[in-house]
Amino acid sequence: MYQSDFKRELSLKEKLLSINLTYVLCILLLTAIGILTLYSAAGGSMTPWAKNQLLRFLAAFVLMIVFALIDVKVYLKYSYLAYFAVLALLIAVEAFGHIGMGAQRWIDLKIFKLQPSELMKISMVLFLAKYFQTSTLAQIRSIRGIIAPILMALFPTFLIILQPDLGTALMLLFTTVVIFFCVGVQIWKFCAVGGLAVGAMPIAWHFLHDYQKNRVLTFLNPERDPLGSGYHIIQSKIALGSGGIFGKGFLSGTQSHLNFLPEKHTDFIFTMLSEEFGLIGGTFVILLELALIIYGYLFAYRITSYYGKLVVIGLNTNYFLYVFINIAMVLGLLPVVGIPLPLISYGGTAMLSVMASFGIILSMDINRHINLGRQSFGDD
Repeated sequence: MYQSDFKRELSLKEKLLSINLTYVLCILLLTAIGILTLYSAAGGSMTPWAKNQLLRFLAAFVLMIVFALIDVKVYLKYSYLAYFAVLALLIAVEAFGHIGMGAQRWIDLKIFKLQPSELMKISMVLFLAKYFQTSTLAQIRSIRGIIAPILMALFPTFLIILQPDLGTALMLLFTTVVIFFCVGVQIWKFCAVGGLAVGAMPIAWHFLHDYQKNRVLTFLNPERDPLGSGYHIIQSKIALGSGGIFGKGFLSGTQSHLNFLPEKHTDFIFTMLSEEFGLIGGTFVILLELALIIYGYLFAYRITSYYGKLVVIGLNTNYFLYVFINIAMVLGLLPVVGIPLPLISYGGTAMLSVMASFGIILSMDINRHINLGRQSFGDD
């Protein structure tokens, strides 16, 4: 198709043919690796994790295709509605949410437990993209022009911290910061806020839960409590190192199969994968993740509409944070937080939200030449 062909509404068939197959292939490969690792984690059995993960992925894959085929103008129209709907769910979590592992993060829908904070990662990006779509550069660079989006970011972040889920709250804040930077907010404002944040750290420390303080202290010195708070990261490093270059082989990881490695099917699944497939296997997964992330930013580069660029940058940054935080965490480069490795770790809501994000990214790319008014960064 010529570029001019994309300026009109595409048919359903044209949209399907416009889906980037390399992007989808990376998703399929990562999911297949995840299911194989979950199969190994269960000792060579599809139950209880691999089978459920496969069924969830099939449903999520259909959801991704549906989201990819939705017209970009629909996302633009309902961006604010999506934000306030998810915000209502976050408030509902505080009122009558399901409590698990000491945190109140879920709404029990009987069929599955919904985690609204995962959905907020998407709806926040849609909200900010629409807000800045209609803002001029002069408004963005004024204090008054960014007060509303700052408040709209801080309120759900505060609700998520109350659950408590500090990792997700920080992801939401960082994605917001990236979007603010892309739309042209001056550097001095970031420096000022950063300086205030650093100055407030001693005060914030007193408001952290005991387990959160232990995570930070353990990150600084894992050996301070090797059988308690430091156990996870110490065992993770042992498993990673024991895998060597080529790994111990599929179904042959000793640290994981002898149950020394905790949370091997969720937060520490990359450790288990690296123990069995070694540095080569771990590097291959990282390269696949990087390919997905790079493709996402390339999509943003070629999208003409301001709204589409911001949506893809925001959702892609959120995915990057998933990957970076999880891998850095199991390597001991960051404190241990409950952030899964997307497409590989076992989980329901995270899988659905990530696949929905992929669908929206593909939709923005498919409709990359659709005119939504403002066409590029800096247009007033």
